[in-house]
Amino acid sequence: MALSPNFHTVLTTSHSSSIHTPCPKLPFVSYSHQRSHSAAKPIKTTGYNLSTAPPSGEKWRVHVSFFPAFLNKGKDAKVLKEELLEAIAPLERGADATPEDQQRVDQLASKLEAVNPTKQPLKSDLLDGKWELIYTTSQSILQTQRPKLLRSRTNYQAINVDTLRAQNMESFPFFNQVTADLTPLNAKKVAVKFDQFKIGGLIPIKAPGRARGELEITYLDEELRISRGDKGNLFILKMIDPSYRVPV
Repeated sequence: MALSPNFHTVLTTSHSSSIHTPCPKLPFVSYSHQRSHSAAKPIKTTGYNLSTAPPSGEKWRVHVSFFPAFLNKGKDAKVLKEELLEAIAPLERGADATPEDQQRVDQLASKLEAVNPTKQPLKSDLLDGKWELIYTTSQSILQTQRPKLLRSRTNYQAINVDTLRAQNMESFPFFNQVTADLTPLNAKKVAVKFDQFKIGGLIPIKAPGRARGELEITYLDEELRISRGDKGNLFILKMIDPSYRVPV
């Protein structure tokens, strides 16, 4: 999801980039442009809790089923989700993952995808809002070629279904951003076309025509999203602000 001189975003894109472009990547499609940045030391986290109460005034989006089979399925998904979060917690969003770690996370993600409760994510309001990237296999987003002090600390991706707009963002120290138009290819897959980068969140730059990609949303609930990019990268994100709107 880097939006820095590597302009990456949480959506990984095709064509020599991922939908993380010269700015954040779209959930991550990434598109890269090389630049150097100085960054603050990333914060080490030990775990992810997706069950904390939402800010006051915010409503949970909850779906209730009265069929036992679906309830049992939900319990399976909850256990799988906990196992997945435990597996990725010590991996620094994937930067410290070994090939064995990556394989285990991918296997757990695949099991969770198999019990996806949202079959048509592009028609669900659960997709709307701002998501934080908590794990990816995209090296361009993780910026593992740089010293830790020079890596992006946090990456976000926002999506609005009604406007078919997406945005990738980096936090301190870069604050790069990129916005994109989405074109549905089916009920869970979109083509991504970046239109504008913002260097430091302030200086606008028109995105090149080749800044494109595809993103498939393979798991979605009110707390967690799993996406896979056309470059084969895995993206796992947690919801942080369901009310966020992407600039049109």
